[in-house]
Amino acid sequence: MTPAPVEIRELTPALLPDFLAFFEGDAFADNPRWASCYCQFLYVDHAKVSWPARTADENRAAACERIGSQRMQGLLAYRDGKPVGWCNAAPRTLMDAFADEPDPDAERLGQITCFVVAKAHRRSGVATALLDAACAMLKRRGMTVAEAMPLAEADSDARAHYGPLRMYLAAGFDVHRTGDGGRTFVRRSLD
Repeated sequence: MTPAPVEIRELTPALLPDFLAFFEGDAFADNPRWASCYCQFLYVDHAKVSWPARTADENRAAACERIGSQRMQGLLAYRDGKPVGWCNAAPRTLMDAFADEPDPDAERLGQITCFVVAKAHRRSGVATALLDAACAMLKRRGMTVAEAMPLAEADSDARAHYGPLRMYLAAGFDVHRTGDGGRTFVRRSLD
């Protein structure tokens, strides 16, 4: 059976209820230990914040505040009117976790940092649709380069939360550099 088409919507304050419903429902149904993140990990400066000490309530409140003030960006994927996927994509300058990694391209760099797809919708084109929409959104927002940091070899869906390397390569990204922990930094021109 062919899955229903995927509709992608840019995160706005009006979509906060959908974001919360997804994160508190299907998003982490098979990986509940990550449910407390609310995609805040890269929005905090880890030199100033002890991530392991952060609670789900703190991250939920931070996500609500950032979404309300449009300092958290990304996309929700829907099937049949229900959120089934999320992609965290934003200008690098919004993501404080990169504060200790200066990059000469930072002002024009869009970071694609996380994918969460409900288990029943994985491997059905949701992540690819989110990636395509993320590149288009970042370009509309003035970014000229998209960067992501997938693991070269992820051994589980949870470990592939930055997106699979093969998906980026198929979408025209090139390897920029390798990093710690098996990360492969990939970039694609948005010009």
